[in-house]
Amino acid sequence: MIAKGVPPEEIAFIHDANTEVRKKELFSKVRRGAVRILMGSTFKMGAGTNVQDLIIASHDLEQRAGRTVRQGNKNPKVDVVRYVTEGTFDAYLYQIIENKQKFISQIMTSKSPARSVEDIDEVALSYAEIKALAVGNPYIKEKMDLDIQVSKLQLLKQSFLSQKYEMEDKAVRYFPNEIRQCEQRIADYESDIALAKENTPPDRETFPEMQIHDVVYTEKKEAGQAIIEACKAMKSADAVLIGRYRGFPMKLSYDSFQKVFVISMYGKQVYHVPLGTDIHGNITRLDNKIQELPDKMLRCQDKLENLKVQLENAKEEAQKEFPQEEELAEKIDKLGIQGTSHIIFIIGGSIGLGKEVLKRSDYALSFSKMTFPHQLMRVILLEQIYRSYRIISHEPYHK
Repeated sequence: MIAKGVPPEEIAFIHDANTEVRKKELFSKVRRGAVRILMGSTFKMGAGTNVQDLIIASHDLEQRAGRTVRQGNKNPKVDVVRYVTEGTFDAYLYQIIENKQKFISQIMTSKSPARSVEDIDEVALSYAEIKALAVGNPYIKEKMDLDIQVSKLQLLKQSFLSQKYEMEDKAVRYFPNEIRQCEQRIADYESDIALAKENTPPDRETFPEMQIHDVVYTEKKEAGQAIIEACKAMKSADAVLIGRYRGFPMKLSYDSFQKVFVISMYGKQVYHVPLGTDIHGNITRLDNKIQELPDKMLRCQDKLENLKVQLENAKEEAQKEFPQEEELAEKIDKLGIQGTSHIIFIIGGSIGLGKEVLKRSDYALSFSKMTFPHQLMRVILLEQIYRSYRIISHEPYHK
C-alpha cells in the first residue's frame, strides 16, 4: 500500500495499540479520517470497535461485516469484500453460517408459521453462493449451484402460493361478504330516503313536525328548546326513546367519553348526531344528517362496483399456476439424479418434529397452518409427489 502511494501514517495495525488509551486514540483517528486503513484480527476488532463513521469498505477473511454495516456510518453505500480459498475448510464454515442465517431470517421476517422454522430466504442464498465458490470439486460445485437455483425457485413459489391462497380466500369469503353487506346498505339507504321524503313537507320553508315525548311541535324554535329540556332531564347515559322526526324514531343518550349528548335516528340504518347548545343548530344537524343519505348511497354504489371488479380479479388470480413450475420440476428432477438415490419423508405430529429430526433433515416444509390427521397428510403428500412427476414428464395433471 505504501508502494501505491498511501502515506505510512494513514495505515495502522490494531495490535500495535496494546493499551486502552492507545486504542481509544487510534479509534479517534479512524473516525476523523486521519487513519484511513485499519488492519486487525476478529479478536482485536470485535465488540467495542466503534469506528464506522467514515468506513467505505471492509475486507473480511472471517465472514465479518459488523464494523462497516452499522448505525453511524455516514456513507450511503459501502463495500463488503469477502475472501475465500477454493478447496479449503472455508466451504464448511460458510455451510454453518448459511444454516444460521436461514434460522435467523425466518424469526426476523415471519416468513414461516410460528410453530415451524424451515424456509430459506435471499440472504441465506447469498451465503450458499459463497460456499459454492469455495468448493474446488466441479461436480460438487455444480450440485451446489443447482441447490441454489432450486431454493430460489421454491422461495418464489412459496411467495406465489401465499398470494394465490390469499386471493382464493378473498374470492370465496371476503369479497362476497363485502358485496352482500354493501348491497344491504344500499337497500337500507333507499328505504330511509323514501321514509324521509314521505315525512317531509314539499315546501322547504315549512318545518316538519317533531314529536318530543307526547308533545308534537310545529315550530323549529320550540322543537329545539324541547330537545335541550330533554337533555337536562336525562338521569343516565343510557339511550332512551324521546320522540320522532321526519319519520325516524329518536333516542337520546350521553357520550361520556366525548362529553356530549347524542340523538340517534333509527331507520333501516342508525344515524348518530352529536348535539350542541343552540336550539336551531341541533335541528339543522338532524336535517344535515338526513340530507347526507343520497350521497352515502352513491358512495356505497361506487364501492359495490369496485368490489365486483376486485372479485373478478381475485378469481382470475386464484386460477393462475406458478409460471416457473416446469422449470422447478426439471431442476428438482436433475437434482434427484445428481444427488442421493432415495428420499425419505418424515411427517410430524400435532406438535411438529423433534429437534434432532429437523437437524438431520435437508429440507422442511409446512403444508398449512392447520393440523391434519396423519393419514390425510400422507394422501396430500403423495398427491403433490404425483403431481410433480406428471409435470416432469410433461403430462397434464388436471383432467
